Formats: sequence, structure tokens, C-alpha cells
Amino acid sequence: VHLLRNAGDEVTITVQYLREAPSFLKLPLGSPGPSSDHSSGASSPLFDSGLHLNGNSSNTAPSSPSSPIANEPKYEKRWLDTLSVPLSMARISRYKAGTDKLRSNAFEVLALDGISTGILQFYTAQESADWLRAISTNISDLTLQNMKMANKCCSPSDQVIHMGWVNERLEGTDSSQLYKCKFLALKGSSFYIFSTPPVSTLDWVRAEKIYNLCEVLFKIHKLWLADDCWLQANLYLGIHQDFDLEDQRPYCFSVMVGHGKSHYFNVEMGSELAVWEKSFQRAIFLEVQRTGSKTYMCSWQGDTLCFTVDFALGFTCFDSKTKNVLWRFKFSQLKGSSDDGKTRVKLLFQNLDTKQIETKELEFQDLTAVLHCIHSFIAAKVASVDPVFIDSQSIARKYMYSN
Repeated sequence: VHLLRNAGDEVTITVQYLREAPSFLKLPLGSPGPSSDHSSGASSPLFDSGLHLNGNSSNTAPSSPSSPIANEPKYEKRWLDTLSVPLSMARISRYKAGTDKLRSNAFEVLALDGISTGILQFYTAQESADWLRAISTNISDLTLQNMKMANKCCSPSDQVIHMGWVNERLEGTDSSQLYKCKFLALKGSSFYIFSTPPVSTLDWVRAEKIYNLCEVLFKIHKLWLADDCWLQANLYLGIHQDFDLEDQRPYCFSVMVGHGKSHYFNVEMGSELAVWEKSFQRAIFLEVQRTGSKTYMCSWQGDTLCFTVDFALGFTCFDSKTKNVLWRFKFSQLKGSSDDGKTRVKLLFQNLDTKQIETKELEFQDLTAVLHCIHSFIAAKVASVDPVFIDSQSIARKYMYSN
């Protein structure tokens, strides 16, 4: 009131909702403050509101009656509110908003309904890491429970393999880099990208993007082994080195899809990267086994052909009209390949009888999807023969999981 009387003709007031305000307003004028003995559990509406009368109930030190201001009760702020953030489907953010810079010994936890803990600052890096690991483990356990509940309503061929939060890099028109939180899921035959987690059966059809698992390619781009040590992990041929250095975030991976497009993701911890790598391998392997074969329409020299990748038989090409088989080779006979990056691919097969290399050229409408499918079937074939091979090729689990 004193400030308002002396503020001038115009006053701008910023208000904020306080849920305890009704209790404060109901307090009778002149009511005594709460007892100084907080351990007794005694409280009052004023004390519960977060504002506390400075003094005690006995008023052992009364103010001089000659001073009007001294007779007025003095208030001080008490931090009494408790914030509860549900960790089911929650996510963790270690980055400063709008930047690629990690917060020093701090992170933020955001619940599914948008409630945030604010920035949690810790005294040491070890303390921050311990809390980060504990909360992340709790979130992972709850996510696993949600997956089990969802799988009870799904057929054996449509089970959820893994799901969780990531950061997706969005390309702006001005070449600026912007990350946005996305929720990824590997379920049945598909790879899903959501803006918010699916909490009901109907939500699965509302995904932003859905891709067939046989036609995607998982790639790790960067691992952070120490504070000042980067490991550039080019797992497959054809990755441009500059692409790996476009930002300063560690634990990055991309999922390449059809028509040469890709999604670039980042996760908060190295252990998450290892889990995503293993989950993609498992989900693709299961889908290849369930599908058995994939057939694509193609053409060569004016003829319309069908190209089939079969888990048991290998590669088969036949005429789309007459169904006559033109050629067939096993996976072990594929000795090399090359493509023009657009529609045409050359497959080099070794004839078992003559030991000569035979070149087969084909044109596809979506060449990238076909090449990814071939890679998926060959990887699944190798994994079925030698399960240890996949683990031996895992860079993320080899270098990061122990951290």
C-alpha cells in the first residue's frame, strides 16, 4: 500500500497465481503469527501460505507504541512448497536452451504433462552424475513397465521393442541448427517418431512419421569418451566427415530412410546410445525374420521386373508378367555393389560353377529403401549364423556402456 501511494499516476503490476493465497486472505486481521516451535507441527493459514509473521506468539519483545510502523507485523518468505514431478515418460535435459552447450553440474527434469523441476544445480560433477544416473534409471524402469503394459494389448508380431525421448536436429532455412524433443518407438514392423509419447492405442496411428524397419539404416556419428576426447565413429561407407562435425553435441546417431532422407538425433547419455543401437539391431532382426522376404518393382532396358530379397533363398529376379525367374543368387554370392545415388544399382555376384563375377544392373524408384533392405537382410543373416558378430561390431556398447 505504501508503494502504491507513492508510485505516481500510473502503476504496472505483475501478478502471479499462488494456490495458498485463499488461506492467507481468510486470516483475521491482527491474528498472531505461528509458534516458533516448528517441531510441534502447529501451523496457521498464514504459515501454510508461505508467509510467516516474524516473531513468536508470546510477543516477549513488543514494539514501542509510539511507532506505527513498528506495530505492523513483519513478514518473511518461507520455502515451504514441495514440487512433485512424475517420472513416467519424463525426460531429462542437460543443455542450455537454444544452444549446444551442456550445463555445468546441472540438468532439468520435465514431466509428460509439462511440469518442470527447473534447473537442478549440484555442487560437484560427481553429485550431478549420480543424480542424473539415478533419475535416468528410474525413468527407464518406468518406461519398461509402460512397454510391458502396452505389449499385453498387442499381438506377438506387434510388440514394442524400445521407446524413449531423443533430441532431433531440425534444419532451418538459414542453416541454423535447432533441436526439438521427439519420442521414438520401435514397435512391430515400424519405426515411429512422435512429438508426444503415445499413451493410448489410438495414439500409435497419430505418429508424425512411420517407417518400415527393413528399410531404415541406423548410424552412430559421435561418441564422447572423455571431456576433451572425441571419437568419430563412421560405421558405414559413404558418411561425409563434415556431416559428423555440424554440432558439438555428443551421443549422436541418425536413422536413414527412403529417398536418401535421414533423421539426426542426439541423446543425453552414452548408455542411452548403446541401448538404441542394440534395440534397432534387435527390432530389424525380428522384422526380417517375421517378413521372410521383400519384393520391389524394378526395370532394366525397358522390361518391368520384380526383385526379391528372401531370408532363406537370397536374391531373385523374375519377370513381372510371366513370373519366369531370370536369375537367383545366395547372399554369400554377393561380392560387391555400386550405385549412382539416384535409381540405378549394380550387383556383383560370383557364379558358383564358373567362379566368374556376373554383373546385374537394375533401376528402382526408391533405390535407398532397397539398399537398406538388402543391408538389413544380410545383417540379420549374419546375426543368425554368428550372434556374437553383432556385439563385436557395436562401437557404442564397446566404448560407452561402461561409462
